[in-house]
Formats: sequence, structure tokens, C-alpha cells
Amino acid sequence: MHIAPGILPSTTPRLRPARPYVILCLALLGAALTSPASLAADVGTLEADVAELERQLTQARARLAAAREAERAGAASAGQAQELTGQAQAIADQDTAALEPTGLETTGSEPSANDDKIRFGPLTIGGAMRVNYVNGDYSGSGDGPRRGGNGGNVELDTFRINASLDYGKLNGKLEYRWYNGYNFLHTLWLGYGFDSGDQLQAGVTRVPFGPGPYGISQSWFFDQHYYLGLSDDMDLGLKYLTRRGPWELALAWFPSSEGNWNGNSADSARYSYDAVRWRSAIDPNGDVVAAPENGYSERNQFNLRAIYHLEDVAIPTAAGLSLQAGQLDGKRADDGEHWAASVHMINHIGQLTLASQLTRYQYDIDADNPLGTDELLPMGAYDFAWPVAADAWVPALSVSYKLDTPRLGWLDYALPYIEYSSIVKDIDRANDSQMLTLGMAFASGGWYVYTDYVRATGNLFIGNRGDDYSNIYDGVGDFGITGNDRWNDRFNINFGYYF
Repeated sequence: MHIAPGILPSTTPRLRPARPYVILCLALLGAALTSPASLAADVGTLEADVAELERQLTQARARLAAAREAERAGAASAGQAQELTGQAQAIADQDTAALEPTGLETTGSEPSANDDKIRFGPLTIGGAMRVNYVNGDYSGSGDGPRRGGNGGNVELDTFRINASLDYGKLNGKLEYRWYNGYNFLHTLWLGYGFDSGDQLQAGVTRVPFGPGPYGISQSWFFDQHYYLGLSDDMDLGLKYLTRRGPWELALAWFPSSEGNWNGNSADSARYSYDAVRWRSAIDPNGDVVAAPENGYSERNQFNLRAIYHLEDVAIPTAAGLSLQAGQLDGKRADDGEHWAASVHMINHIGQLTLASQLTRYQYDIDADNPLGTDELLPMGAYDFAWPVAADAWVPALSVSYKLDTPRLGWLDYALPYIEYSSIVKDIDRANDSQMLTLGMAFASGGWYVYTDYVRATGNLFIGNRGDDYSNIYDGVGDFGITGNDRWNDRFNINFGYYF
């Protein structure tokens, strides 16, 4: 397999520390065939052998724990958006979250040929380049190809550089990405593996929340959790990972988000969605107007995730609970706090994977702020910020089926999937944000290709017909009010080469 690792295996062989067990069994068999006198004479040697085998087993467990965390994942590209300054303007070029191959599987490698990577001792260098074909409900003019018609449009998605470190008990990851007009750090952490198999990571690392690194999603577009900062979220802090029998546990503290990097926005040149500062406000009529920088920064967030694995059963299952709580540092607004809680499950039935999740989140803020409400707050990523609902439920479901292709030498496998998720908001005047994705991914060597058809209402990245960004209450299909409540369609093909 050549997909990026997820949190759980599905149809690929699980990474098991089998070799030390085999060696141990052979050693014990040899001892059983030896005379008692010989056993007595060699007891010291045997004890030393057993100690060495136990050490190898501990190291194998540590590697397994690291693989399950799936830190080599890549991810989303919600690009081509610029933050509104002054009078709000129509946005015709929203791009969306481009996943790298996930598959909710653990394979320990990205979809690339290992021989293509550059190695300097314990350091490995790689990267990726991706291109999109887009056609959908987008406004446009002229006779040439465009997103909204006339054959669609081909656009450069992203270029990235990766580095990984594997040096004894030390390991780490680095990833930096470039987009059209902005760039940012995606990952930068250093880890230490203990003899027990536990691991400690420090730096910009993935927040342990949800069933896997990308929530329930297999698709290029993620599910709605991503756009709320509740899946594939990178923050700056410490994370401790451990496995105790069937329990997989993660505990983390993040003093801040990953921060703002290079772009035109006030605070949104970043990979994952966070509460941010922006340069707009909302007047009593809902019109978006220019304003001094205001909003929030995330501080002192704590995460706890527990997943229970049922593996030796007819339907292998991983059932989990995720908890999150933190502070909000307000600018031209009072400080606040936020929390989220989620129950999630992944079930494997042969080649079929069913992933489900239900989340409740809440941002507790004061209405005395430039938005004039405690029901919305600005969140941003990919150099663009916009208000989202402060309180909501988020149900999400994904069904996928892995098709092995042993008779096709040029294709490793295909992965069809269907996904649904929604942001069910507490705001009386708001419409829910719904998203349905039907697609299939194809893996071939270093290539991974997504073909997705998405139909959505209240998602900034699926169409823009009927959107008027000058007024937040009436004109925009977004993650906040979803004023126009219009369904839009988008067909997308993402071509990615990973080296």
C-alpha cells in the first residue's frame, strides 16, 4: 500500500511486532529439545537472550504506537481565499481542503516510492505537488475555462517539502507548504520513544481529537469537523501517546495554536482552522465593514482522547471519546473559553469501513465585541477568516470500500466512499450547514488521485453562486448564519504526486 497513515488499519495488514515473538518461540523450542543439564549450564545465556528479545519487543511496540498516530499525514488545502478588508467583496475563487491519502489505515508510508526519497543518515527528505480540476456552481465571465462552466478549470493546488527524523529513540517531522499568495508551516515536532512504547512529542503537532487524524473522512474535502478546527488541527504544544492493552490514550497541552505565517490576512495564513483575529466588523444590519484588528487567539488548550480497540471479533471496532477545553485571548473583545466533546467509532467489515462521529462544541464569549454577538466568532485558515457558529452539534458519517486491484499492475487499489456531515447550530436565525460527498480515490505508486462530487449548503468551499459577502445575515452560505441557504455543487479531481 502507498497511502498516508491514518489512526487504524482497515483492510491492509496490521503493523504487529511479530518478529520478536517468532524469535522467542524458536528460542523456547530449542530449549525444550535440550537436555536438563545443558539447560542448567546455559541458563545465564538464555536469560540474556530473553532480555534482548524483550527489548526488541518494546521497540517494536514503540514503532507501532508511532505508526498508529499517523503523523506522516498531510492534508488540506482550503486555498485561494483572501481575507476581506474594507467593504466585503464577493469571493469567487474559494478552494477547499485537499486531503492526502488517508483511508483510515496504518501503513507507515505515504503514496510514494521510497527510493525517490533523499536520505542523509537518519534524516529523510520528501515532498508533494498537487493540481486540481474544478467545475461547479461558481460565478464567472468570459469564454475561457472557469470553475463555473465552459469545461471547468485546472489550477495548481500546492507544493510542499517534508522531512522526517528517525534516530534511535528520537524521531520527528517537518512539513512546509506553499500556495498561491501565501505559505505556512504545517508540522514541526520532535519526539522521544520510551522503552514502554509510549511517546512524547513537542512542537507543532496534531491535536488528538476524533477517531483519526482526519476525523471520519476519506475524501479530499474532509467533513465539517475540519472547518471548525476539530479534525486535522495542528497546534503548538506537548503530546503524550500510550497504548495499554486494548486502550489507546493521548494527553496533550497546547499553549497556543500554530500561529500566523506568510500571507495577506491579519492572522489566517495557517494550515488548520482556529479562532483568529481579523480586520472586519458587523454593523446592526449585518453589513460587513472595515474595523481595527479584533478577534481571539487560542491559549492553554488541553486534550484527552481514549480509544478502545476490539480486534479479535467478527467486526473489529475502535470506539472512542475525545475531550477538549481551552482559553480565548480576546483583542478588542473580552477573553473567553471554549470546549468540545466527541464520541466516535470505526468499524471494519471485511473491505468495508464505517466511521461515525458526534461532537458538541461551544465557544463562550461576550457579545460586547465588533461582531456585536456572542453567537458568532471569526475562525480562519488558508489566509481567509469568516465568522462561524459559536455553539453547535456536528454529526458525521463515512462509508468506504477498499477495492484491491491485483490484476492491474498500474493501480495499487481504488477506494470509493460516501460521506455526510452537518453543523447543527444553536442560532435561531441560522440555517444548518450540510455537506454530502460522493467520491473515489485511486492509488498508484507515488500518485494519489481523488475524484469527488460534493453537494452542500453553508460551506464556503462548495460553490459561490448567490453569495453576497457584504452582508453576513442575508447573503452568504457559510459556517455561521448560512443566510441564503442555497445548495451548491462542485466536481473536483485532485492529482497528487508524493515523493
